[in-house]
Amino acid sequence: MRLTCDREQMLHAFQAASAVAPARSPKPILQNVKLDARPDGGVIVATDLEVGIRVEVPGVESESAGSVVLPIGRFGSILRETADAKLQLETDGHGVVVRGERSEFRLPAENPAEFPAVSEFAEAKYHSLPARVLGQIIRRTSFATDNESSRYALGGVLIEMTDDKVTAVGTDGRRLAMMEAPAQSVGGHATGDAMTIVPTRSMHLIEKILTDPDGEVHIAARANEILVKTSGATLHSRLVEGRFPKWRDVFPKRPDSVRIELTVGPLYSAVRQAAIVTSEESRGVDFTFGQGKLVLAGKAPELGQSRVEMPVAYDGAAVSITLDPRFFSDFLKVLEPESTFALELKDAESAAVCQTGDGYAYVIMPLARDR
Repeated sequence: MRLTCDREQMLHAFQAASAVAPARSPKPILQNVKLDARPDGGVIVATDLEVGIRVEVPGVESESAGSVVLPIGRFGSILRETADAKLQLETDGHGVVVRGERSEFRLPAENPAEFPAVSEFAEAKYHSLPARVLGQIIRRTSFATDNESSRYALGGVLIEMTDDKVTAVGTDGRRLAMMEAPAQSVGGHATGDAMTIVPTRSMHLIEKILTDPDGEVHIAARANEILVKTSGATLHSRLVEGRFPKWRDVFPKRPDSVRIELTVGPLYSAVRQAAIVTSEESRGVDFTFGQGKLVLAGKAPELGQSRVEMPVAYDGAAVSITLDPRFFSDFLKVLEPESTFALELKDAESAAVCQTGDGYAYVIMPLARDR
């Protein structure tokens, strides 16, 4: 195999693929990436046997087809440290030689035939949606999952795909984030009653390959894995086993609740201020709405007290609830500061429900007053 590549483009593709490779593995070959050279370009492949990725490498001119296994640490350093615009790679039966204008590196290379196969996207049935929308779905739901829970299903995001939309849900049992967005089903693709729970780590890896926000993404669910194809990469991931909570039950109809419109930026600032004197033991902040204002109060015996006020468009009877400021901040920081949302409250013992106008909802369970 012999090829010439654009160093910058190779570096970008290499970084995306190497994020999948494990730092440690009983199979040392997995701590590498494989580069496949073809007449029409190159593809970098990596896997940890749970997640696999194929990244297209633009700017590759191949003189002869073939494959080479590249060590992540050394090859990555070459790509970062050399200043050459072009690099030449050539295998010689003993390893790989990487040449620049004034540099040459010889690296050992394992047998590419021993590198595990990584699935390509060849599905006839899938869902299609804009990359920008999928990125928003991931940012708005993955933070609410719990990778430390003994309930494995909470360590991933539930993906439900129907005829005309995609719904994603993440929860750790104390808060729940749900986002739904329009999507097109191709070939009758749908998840049906299947529990398509994508590991949180895989969701973050998917977000990394959404490099073209204006591009389209194809998603296909199988019995035990999900495949995602963008304009420049394909990623497949095993699914999380287990039963996801009945998340729709978290959104009860409450006609007697109070609904308050709030602006994200000012509230985010107020929550951060009130949280300054909270601690792990006294982590709650009291939210009290009434008389045209919101009063946030935090208290920790060893740290002191806080009281922050801000005007709100609510003049009804006072309503209070104690919430974890970290959970509220997680919700607010994935929204635009100038955007608004509706906060629905019933009483101090019932969940707070936040809803935006674009299909996003967030539920936070209250804390006990005697915390």
